[in-house]
Formats: sequence, C-alpha cells, structure tokens
Amino acid sequence: MRGSIHHLDLTVKDPWASRDFYAAVLGFMGYREVADHERGFDYDRDGPEGFCSIGIMKAQGPNAGRAHDRYSPGLHHVAWTAESREDVDAMHALLQEIGATILDPPADYPRYGEGYYAVFFADPDGLKLEYVFKPRR
Repeated sequence: MRGSIHHLDLTVKDPWASRDFYAAVLGFMGYREVADHERGFDYDRDGPEGFCSIGIMKAQGPNAGRAHDRYSPGLHHVAWTAESREDVDAMHALLQEIGATILDPPADYPRYGEGYYAVFFADPDGLKLEYVFKPRR
C-alpha cells in the first residue's frame, strides 16, 4: 500500500451542517464515523485494500467564511474509486435522494482513459467530489 493516502482532512464552514451529507456519501463507500470533537468529526475505512481516514474539520482563520474556489491554491477535488459502473449509478441515486448538488451526472469520460465512468458532485460548501470507475487492465 506504499503511496496510498492514509488520511485526508477537509475543511468546511460548519462540519455539523455538513454531517448528514458526509454520513451518507462516506457511509455509502464503507466509512464509519469514529470520532466527534470540537473541530469536527472523523470517518475511517479499513479493508483488504488498506486503511483511510477522512476528517471533516471546521475552517478557521481569516478566510474561514469564504466560498471554496478549486482554482485557487489548495484542493481542486477529491475522487474515490467505485467498484463498477453500477456502483457509480447507485452513488448518483443516493446523491439525488439527499438533494446533493450534481455537477455532472454519470457519464463516460474517455479523455481520462478507456472505460472512465464517473459522477461529479459538490459538498454543501462547494468542494468538488467525484466517484469514478475505471476498469483495470
């Protein structure tokens, strides 16, 4: 698992306002909430492919209230691996069910590689997220 991501912290304006969104999306992918603290909460996923933790943290500092701009220095987007095209479609259905912002519905994106199939969406603060299936060769 050398080089895999161990943990990722995302800063949001209000973690508790985003909690239902992240509980649904991360829960769908097999993450479970493991900590709730004064700055936010953490989700962990541990399986045969390795461990990963995602923290949803309260933004702080002079820019804490600004809107997210993925084209400024910092995070552009996060993409998670789906098991199949049907898995991407199931995520899309979940996103519709919870009223999430869909940036691009499930589609083929051949410019990213053969078989690349993804849905792009945003969290309540406008962070761009992606759920993608790309067949292994």
